[in-house]
Amino acid sequence: MMRYAFWNNKGGTGKTSLCFQSICRYAETHQNERILVIDACPQANLSELLLGGLTGGGSQQLLLMHGAVPRRSIGGYFQIRLPSPYNAPTFRAQDFITTPSSVNAAVPTNVDLVCGDPLLELQSNAINTLSNTQIPGTDTWIAVVDWLNDFLAPLQGIYETIFIDCNPSFSIYTQIALATAERLVLPVMADDSSRRAVQNALSLVYGLSLPSPIYATYAFNTKLISAGRQLPQVHLIAKNRITQYMGPASAYAAVLQGIDHDINALIGTHPQYFTFSNVQQGTANIRDFQTTGVVAFAKGLPFSLLRAGKQTINNHRVQVKEEYRQQVMVSVNAMVAKL
Repeated sequence: MMRYAFWNNKGGTGKTSLCFQSICRYAETHQNERILVIDACPQANLSELLLGGLTGGGSQQLLLMHGAVPRRSIGGYFQIRLPSPYNAPTFRAQDFITTPSSVNAAVPTNVDLVCGDPLLELQSNAINTLSNTQIPGTDTWIAVVDWLNDFLAPLQGIYETIFIDCNPSFSIYTQIALATAERLVLPVMADDSSRRAVQNALSLVYGLSLPSPIYATYAFNTKLISAGRQLPQVHLIAKNRITQYMGPASAYAAVLQGIDHDINALIGTHPQYFTFSNVQQGTANIRDFQTTGVVAFAKGLPFSLLRAGKQTINNHRVQVKEEYRQQVMVSVNAMVAKL
């Protein structure tokens, strides 16, 4: 199973929309693959999209998943791990998985989902405490960050590709998600804060540019490598905020070039952290989804199924232009081709 994690430490619905569209397009173009999406974010926006979006009852469907017994979500799985944090209990992974196409026909049928869950926020303190407990002969942190690896173990041979949507934080449940991934997809917006966010993300995962050597002892990469595990590699940087007709707007171009410069420098000094050898191979320029993205987000629709023309969203009339829809499809296709 190839495992991708979508993560930046800024957050925002733009990442969720990009994640949703790229996963759906990947599924549409890889119909012979079974795909599992794990929403490791307490906001669960990706789950709501896959389950129908704003106008398709996605929120209500998500509540039904949270009300199921057992709770059909990542929070439900973590709930059974709290009493058994260091050894996986007997469980059926399928009890925590749903098929979005059963309630949202727009989602490809080869996509399954482990729903996100606000319960993660309540669980995080307990999980963090368990990961720091001192038990002779037991690496408690590794045992805890292996929770999703334990979940995926009985699913070997069922799914070819795993997509994990991560919370912007670097909380323990985000570390669990990142420790499970093989490849990182970093969506960035073209502004100075996103340039810093990329730098911060690489510092958190790889221990780069730490302010003091004392942090290295407790760093994510140190603990993972000490246990003989592989760090996930940066596989794709998706750069958003591209104008429809002019390419990168001049206000954004310098920031995009700055991100490229940072990445190229890191490839030169730390090539082991990347799956690509130059920034052109590992970046994708994503056009701003604009109204097209807003309508698709509201309806839980892949761009391939979104129709052009006037639409009604919550009693507001908006218009999707076919030219824009085609342009964002080109962007998403280019990104998916690099996954």
